[in-house]
Amino acid sequence: MARIIPDGWRELEVTGAAQREIETLSLFAAGLSDDYSVYHAVHWTGMDGSYAIYGEIDFAVVNRAGDLLLVEQKSGFLQETPDGLVKQYPGRSKSVPVQLSRMVSNLRGKLAARGDIPSVHTDALLYCPDYIVHSPATAGLVPERIVDARQRDRLCQVIERLLPARAESAATPKIHAFLRNLIQLDSDVSALMGHARTMVTRISGGLAHWARRLDFEPFHLRVTGTAGSGKTQLALAEFRATINAGRRPLYVCYNRPLADHFQRIAPTGGLACSYHQLCDQRVRHAGETPDFTRPDAFERLQQRASELPVAEPFLFDTIIIDEGQDFSEHWRDFVFAHARPPARLLWLEDPLQNLYARAPIPLPGWVTLHARGNYRSPRPVVEMLRRVLPELLDVEAVSPIAADEIDILTYTDTPGLFAKVKEAVRNCYSAGFKKHDLAIVSYHGRQQSNLMPLDRLGQITLRRFTGHYDLFGQPIYSAGDVLLESVYRFKGQAAPAIIFAEVDFDQLDDKAVRKLFVGVTRSMMKLVLILREKSAAHLFERIG
Repeated sequence: MARIIPDGWRELEVTGAAQREIETLSLFAAGLSDDYSVYHAVHWTGMDGSYAIYGEIDFAVVNRAGDLLLVEQKSGFLQETPDGLVKQYPGRSKSVPVQLSRMVSNLRGKLAARGDIPSVHTDALLYCPDYIVHSPATAGLVPERIVDARQRDRLCQVIERLLPARAESAATPKIHAFLRNLIQLDSDVSALMGHARTMVTRISGGLAHWARRLDFEPFHLRVTGTAGSGKTQLALAEFRATINAGRRPLYVCYNRPLADHFQRIAPTGGLACSYHQLCDQRVRHAGETPDFTRPDAFERLQQRASELPVAEPFLFDTIIIDEGQDFSEHWRDFVFAHARPPARLLWLEDPLQNLYARAPIPLPGWVTLHARGNYRSPRPVVEMLRRVLPELLDVEAVSPIAADEIDILTYTDTPGLFAKVKEAVRNCYSAGFKKHDLAIVSYHGRQQSNLMPLDRLGQITLRRFTGHYDLFGQPIYSAGDVLLESVYRFKGQAAPAIIFAEVDFDQLDDKAVRKLFVGVTRSMMKLVLILREKSAAHLFERIG
């Protein structure tokens, strides 16, 4: 049985295009002998003059001698043109032979640049499991390098013919070290409102790995990290480690949906809640019942909670504040009053996700750590944001998730908006995403949105926050299949497929840029942008 790297792929629950690649891994694992190793989600970057080159290799098969066979998988329908095979994507097409040639050329270039790696044989193969190539002679590739739908069952045999088993060589350990350097990946967690775990991978040695290896006293750590840098994963690791040490952690964030999500994935033994939930628990512990039917219920709740002494059940050994950019100094002081000396204190923030124009919170004497790698958002999303936001030039686009370019739809009026949202949902379903993989995120808050009052769009039923709470302060949602949220409430979360709709601004000012940043970085695999025509013109002017 071939060795698959990284491992853990059998346990991953994936959707869309990634599901087809996991199926291919199953073929490799069962059909190739232990003379072979298969690396998947191999991503590389390089520099050609002043231009960055970004790309991905679906699979790299390595024999014991260190020889390489790169396998490019093209699922779905292909077109045979006079210029060779072409894969159609929304609004554009890609030449398969050109893509393969570029892939091999760039990898060979990176290997050649490493003077310590002996020369190895490098070859490539196209695997199209759903399409029959009718005219291999005009496909732009030699027939021996194509495995189409007719030969699906012979994929491993073809690989063994092109990449014969050989004895180990001096190049073998260096080739494996080279590939591991590119894709040192660990499984990571992300979820959409508590649904089944979805695949996100991040380069090992990330925030959750090395931030906890810092050692200083008192442990007061401020992490300023971009979206997708692993702040929530760090919070989860710290939360879990505190419980394992026999102590109690407290996790507090601003958004209720994020608090609910964290509570579902965190182990028992601590407290995970939003700021207002913490206030609510404090008041109820004192024997009082908040009245959430009053229009000023939350202001009264905060005031009463801050007046009460902190009882023993509300003292914690580790305190983690997430979404720190949305906190006020009063909130900071209230939460930290629950620390049992000498507690570990962590403050996690992303200033670019500050949608409420809050002033930066001073934390004198704290150690600050900057995390600039975005492991979650597809590379096209980060590249677009770099052109919009000069502050993002130092952000690394390191997501290993294969993703298409951003789909951009425009509208002029409300009926047009509804039609485009329905079109976007159909496109996501056609791409293989299920209803629980999808979230429609409105650029506007609940009061200004034309989408948020809706319970359905045609045949699409919507699950949305009604704006009401039950007697226990729990948010009430409408019944529906597809989640509809505002950008304000969905901040801090993610979904495999995001439809960011109602994007409507008169100018791309600071507020518009921040909302755009938050909305598009919720996507893990697919992003559809639905903009009003005038807003699209402003965006295109900025990104070119």
